[in-house]
Formats: sequence, structure tokens, C-alpha cells
Amino acid sequence: MDQESRHSVSVAGVIVDDQGRALLIQRRDNGHWEAPGGVLELNEDIISGLRREIREETGLDVEPELLTGVYKNMKRGIIALVFRCRATGGSLTVTNESQDFRWLAADEVRTLSVQAFAVRVLDALNSDGKPSIREHDGIRVIGD
Repeated sequence: MDQESRHSVSVAGVIVDDQGRALLIQRRDNGHWEAPGGVLELNEDIISGLRREIREETGLDVEPELLTGVYKNMKRGIIALVFRCRATGGSLTVTNESQDFRWLAADEVRTLSVQAFAVRVLDALNSDGKPSIREHDGIRVIGD
């Protein structure tokens, strides 16, 4: 298998507070507003990777509650597993991977994030227990 035919797997956590708002971070590398997450390491299990990525980007410890979506970036070959989570500890802080954070209601998410990343948060906030499966081009959802 050549390098161009490979995929990478990432995880993201939509942390929801008691008011039903989702935590978004502003990434330092590109300035985009997204749910915290990142690429799984080769020998890392999914939940440990999710917890590590969220801790690195927010300072929070979380408990995943539900897999809410599977998303594929068709241009870059990245498969993302997105979980709705609740914070269980730690302290929310900016880190070397995030420069800001906000707790947002669904309508605010739509205005702050590009569609491909907003839909992950919206799917998590509105999940009926069945994960959404979507493809996108890095900016827009394809086929919706």
C-alpha cells in the first residue's frame, strides 16, 4: 500500500456543560474554532487518545458518553471519530495547542466554525444515540 492510499484516524470530544453548550477551542496552528481533538498515536487505544488530546488542548479530564459521529475528510484521508463528553476534572485553560475557548449554543457554533467542523458539534448536541456518518472536503459537508 502506497502512502497516498493510507488514512489517518483522529478523535474529537464535544464537551457539553449543564446548560447544553459545547466547548470549542481556537486552535493555535490555524485559528479555526473546533471541538478539541487530534490524531491517534499508532499504539494508542481510542478512548485513551481522546482523553489525551482533550487534556492537551483544554486542561480538562473527560468521560466520553456517546460516539456521535464518524467523519471523513475526502481530500486528506482523515477519519474522525467524534464523542459527546462531559468534563470530570482538570481546569479549563489555554495551552500550547489552543489560544482561546468558548462555551457555545448550537446557533453560535454555526456562525463561528466552518460547516465541516460545526456539523460535528451539532450532531453531538442533537444525537439520538445513532452516530452520524458524513463526508466533507475540509470546509463543507458533501452530500447533505
